[in-house]
Amino acid sequence: MKEHDEKMPNPREIEKEISEFLSKKFGGSVKIVSPIFHPQEVPLENAEVPPKKEQKINFNLIPEDLVSYLDQYIVKQDDAKAILATKICTHFNRIKHANVSLEKINEIVGSIKNNILMIGPTGVGKTYMVKLIANKIGVPFVKGDATKFSETGYVGGDVEDLVRDLVREANDNIELAQHGIIYIDELDKIAANKQITGSDISRTGVQRALLKPMEETDIDLKVPHDPISMIQEIERFRKTGKRDKRSVNTKNILFIMSGAFSDISEIIKKRMKDQGIGFGAKIISAQEEVDILKHVKSEDLIEYGFETEFVGRLPVKAVFDNLTESDLYKILRNPNNPVILGKKLDFATYGIDIKFESKVFRILAKHAFEENTGARGLVSAIEKALLLFEKRLPSTNIKKFPVNISVIEDREVYLKKLLSISNSKEMDEVFEKLELEEKKYVNKYIIENKKNLNDKYNLTLSPSRVDIVASYYCKNIMDIENAIKNIKSYYDDIKKIELYFFKNSDINIVLESNAIDFIIEQLINSGIALDNLYKKFTGEFEDGLKLIRSKTGKNRFFITKDALLDPEHFINKLIKNEQQNSLTI
Repeated sequence: MKEHDEKMPNPREIEKEISEFLSKKFGGSVKIVSPIFHPQEVPLENAEVPPKKEQKINFNLIPEDLVSYLDQYIVKQDDAKAILATKICTHFNRIKHANVSLEKINEIVGSIKNNILMIGPTGVGKTYMVKLIANKIGVPFVKGDATKFSETGYVGGDVEDLVRDLVREANDNIELAQHGIIYIDELDKIAANKQITGSDISRTGVQRALLKPMEETDIDLKVPHDPISMIQEIERFRKTGKRDKRSVNTKNILFIMSGAFSDISEIIKKRMKDQGIGFGAKIISAQEEVDILKHVKSEDLIEYGFETEFVGRLPVKAVFDNLTESDLYKILRNPNNPVILGKKLDFATYGIDIKFESKVFRILAKHAFEENTGARGLVSAIEKALLLFEKRLPSTNIKKFPVNISVIEDREVYLKKLLSISNSKEMDEVFEKLELEEKKYVNKYIIENKKNLNDKYNLTLSPSRVDIVASYYCKNIMDIENAIKNIKSYYDDIKKIELYFFKNSDINIVLESNAIDFIIEQLINSGIALDNLYKKFTGEFEDGLKLIRSKTGKNRFFITKDALLDPEHFINKLIKNEQQNSLTI
């Protein structure tokens, strides 16, 4: 009885005891640093912890929709986009179908997941594409490097840690985590080394550790021999009085892996030559190498150094194209391009607005292509071109920085010209010219993608509204989708004016499209609050419309932009028209 009457130690006491034990065994070099939060005592014994609100995946995409979305952000890679979009949509729609099915007709014995292997050189958009897809779908996403697993040997602890990271990304929602995406890069680095006699255990061991999670297994969230996990388990038991085993099933977790596989083309080439299919000549261009990679088979990957069972769990393969100089230019011109948006943000932190001449993008693309690192070379090229200005301009009063071809040709001379007070007017004119050029290009981009953007946000992108979105984009640092999302938010708020006016005045008004666009511009440019705008609107229209209703019985009025610009004239015209109609009758 005495044992049961003793008070159970709290987590702080346990942590202290473990720390003292580690200190005695290993000296002062080993300590526990616990991020655990210690809540107040629960007043009721065995009190239940309120359940977290479950977040569900509401997947409703079809492959062509996902491809259209990717087209807005990624240049080229049409085959890879089609493969990933199709197989990922099928994967999640299959899960959705299984969840709504009343009978377990979907439980196919030996069913294989559409795990994907992406092959392609560095900087062609592999990671970017997967991140875009995960963001679009709204599932938890984690990324790991296969090289990290190689360093820890073949125990496979790090492989399971990726699944635990997925739970953390899902805010501890296990159900959501079980429908997430795990992306592993640098996969070619865990191929067995052919120079080593016998089995390369450190690499093949990592492959074997991945086998079960890639197919289906339960992974315990509590890490063995981890003091922090023990403390958290005790804390959970103290609150609930239960010892529940928390685990994640990997059946519906999609694994996407990628690597450059720089030498595999020789293996493919030899196989095809031996089979008399062709490609016997020496590779003379990057494009020819990609063409060969597109013929990759499982046997080539096994020859490269992968276990047969491992290759079998990657049934879908997508080969990425090399990026040409023209492709790199298109990436820079894309309004959703994170390289330019990131550089705009760098200068914006110092209160400096930056605009680029299109010719500058041509030169930067050329320099990046020469580095032979794909899109990653764009970052190096732009940093090299603008570092001097990023260092110097924050110490000045300059708030507008037009980047034209002179920046590339002679940075020192252009900086002196930029700093010259006598040239401030000239620089303002150059900046306005580049701002106009940017807006024109963004207009064109929105029009080209109008159908997809219309459908996504249920917002009619009329010519005037396209112009509003383009102006908003140019004045803020964000991609096109976020610019449209914000404009749609303004639109929804403005439509509430109709509802409020009806509730307060019992008069049905309809704001025409040009009136809504005019109000959006007012909200953006003047910074006026919507409630103040409503008060102004009520003061200008309520009495006049009530007067017309009392005389005619009419209770529905269409408000145009002209009506907003001159309410008195609008009301007088309505009264005059009603008088003429009554005389005619």
